[in-house]
Amino acid sequence: LGNVDACAAFQAFSLFVKAKEVPAASRCPGGGEGVRWRCCRQAFEELPGIHRHVALHHSGDVGRQAGLGAGPVEAGGSPVGGPAPAGSAARPSGHSCSNPEIFWALPDTSHVSHDDLTSCIILFFLNILFLFAYLCYAVGSQVGEVLLYYCYCEVKDPEKLCAWQKALCQHLHLTGKVRVASEGINGTVGGSKVATSLYIKVMLSQPLFKNILCQEDFKSSAGGAHCFPDLRVGVFKEIVPMGIDPKIVSYKETGIHLSPQEFHREVEQYLSQASQGQSDTILLDCRNFYESKIGHFQGCLAPDIRKFSYFPSYVDENLELFKDKRVLMYCTGGIRCERGSAYLRSKAVCREVYQLKGGIHKYLEEFPDGFYRGKLFVFDDRYAICSNEDIISACRYCGVLWDQYKLCSSQHCRQLVLTCPSCCNKGLTACCPVCQEKELKVTSRASGQTLKEECECTRRRPRVPIENISPRMLDTGK
Repeated sequence: LGNVDACAAFQAFSLFVKAKEVPAASRCPGGGEGVRWRCCRQAFEELPGIHRHVALHHSGDVGRQAGLGAGPVEAGGSPVGGPAPAGSAARPSGHSCSNPEIFWALPDTSHVSHDDLTSCIILFFLNILFLFAYLCYAVGSQVGEVLLYYCYCEVKDPEKLCAWQKALCQHLHLTGKVRVASEGINGTVGGSKVATSLYIKVMLSQPLFKNILCQEDFKSSAGGAHCFPDLRVGVFKEIVPMGIDPKIVSYKETGIHLSPQEFHREVEQYLSQASQGQSDTILLDCRNFYESKIGHFQGCLAPDIRKFSYFPSYVDENLELFKDKRVLMYCTGGIRCERGSAYLRSKAVCREVYQLKGGIHKYLEEFPDGFYRGKLFVFDDRYAICSNEDIISACRYCGVLWDQYKLCSSQHCRQLVLTCPSCCNKGLTACCPVCQEKELKVTSRASGQTLKEECECTRRRPRVPIENISPRMLDTGK
């Protein structure tokens, strides 16, 4: 409590309230019998009312009565912080008993002795400390969530669904991204566990999704509203941007869905056959290169593409690769495989096309130490979530094992870069030498001047890579 005599403060407050009490014999019958206190020409019937009044308007009087020095401005308007009465000890104004919130609901302690009051106050503050410690533990242990989900269905009025979805997220204080289209909805939202649970319940009861969505369609991970800068809800042509009209390649023509258990068995068989040079299967990663770089299934084929909208062109340029093959496809949560498998099937070159239901998210729930190694990339401020201890990528500059992404430090670039703490300390924080040089130039210019152009990383990477993979390499699972 510092220099403040808490006992004196509480007792002075109680005595001041006691002095304003109306004697029972003086209470007027007929409408005034409930009045128990009078102060400043006001009548009060309940203890919290008089406590509030005294705390707001007479804390200076209480403070001087307790010997605590000056308080705030009194009811009359004169500053209590003025000269103290003669003989009173001056106390630091920072310790004045001036917070009305403390006294609004105090019990009447005017009849309690100083020693008993001291013991009560010590117990009171001990209880407060224990309560504070418990609240800190409870709040700290209840981590929020990030939900990932999608639902392909026919939406007749996307604008109406978009407005409803935005209102729902705002009401629950959720942040994230939600895409609505005539072909369905795709969302990644973050918030408290209570909010995300309510969100799921509302989504499952929505007539449009009631018989399509289920609890298992929502993939969750530790996070919260802080994982996203804001809330973005909008209407788009596709709920995942593949760049192909949904009317031409529909989600209804998707591949065969495999549960995590079924997919695990297929990958196990594929790796076993590949090691003997007998595999007729391709394990295809449908994600972007920076996602597969920090985590992927063993023996997979991971296209070196920067956007999923490049995937159809990748398939077109490498059709021979998929001829008469069984294709096992996977992505983060399953949504890219829905349209990706449909596009691959439309080319009529594969023998069979399968996809992992629920994506890597659901697989890792069942097999955290399975055939997926490394981290799972996510599209929010976390960048990645971990399921095992493997690090399969390296620092862009020194080559040490490292898998924690940062944004390129150059203002004109939005590429992600893997740069370890040691290289960061040396100032190597850009994604390539070109960006590193331009970043130094930009920082030396006036603020607000930024460059808008592609960096060396983007320029040197083919938009659609053509795989030069021999049958032997496929057979050995490389």
